Amino acid sequence: MIIEASGIRKRFGDLEVLKGVDFQVEEREVVSIMGASGAGKSTLLQILGTLLTPDGGTLRVAGTDVLRLGARDLSAFRNRQIGFVFQAHHLLPEFNALENVMIPALIAGRGEREAREAAAALLAEVGLAERVTHKPSELSGGEQQRVAIARALINNPAILFADEPSGNLDSVTKGEIHALFFRLRDTRGQTIVIVTHDPDLAALCDRTCHMKDGLFV
Repeated sequence: MIIEASGIRKRFGDLEVLKGVDFQVEEREVVSIMGASGAGKSTLLQILGTLLTPDGGTLRVAGTDVLRLGARDLSAFRNRQIGFVFQAHHLLPEFNALENVMIPALIAGRGEREAREAAAALLAEVGLAERVTHKPSELSGGEQQRVAIARALINNPAILFADEPSGNLDSVTKGEIHALFFRLRDTRGQTIVIVTHDPDLAALCDRTCHMKDGLFV
């Protein structure tokens, strides 16, 4: 198992958002998590991705007991082992596509030339070879999401987490982004966990887990 979560609990003030969630994912699996707004999907995704610390439970990601890591080691682990794609692309507007993709590689300590070459190869892989020098404002929503996906993959993460990755896209572009995720699994062996409201995307996944009131049902 590449993700092993057991008894995950999370409370915000008086609101118990996660009530003892168990969740496992195998390598190369594409899993979707569905549920109504407020069910706890995004909170669970942020905990699995080490962006949030649970109030209780155990969590192993890619063989590492991440809840035992100190802040610096956890940050380094996240940079190298986890990729994130969000509904909002979070691209830096002052940098072009190539530079946006390079940033996590530079943070990881890779040389500029190596990072540049890896970023260019990834942008070609997601269909943006001709758009590397364009800034986010010069790209369509679908192109911006492809840049965000390339950025998430630059350090060859063990797991890619996606939170409503096609929520803002038209139906044609949405289908292209969905196909891209499964191509990444087939060509790179990428494990992917996706929070989505989109039944078409969920239907493509190997497995869909449904959340209600802070638990899987």
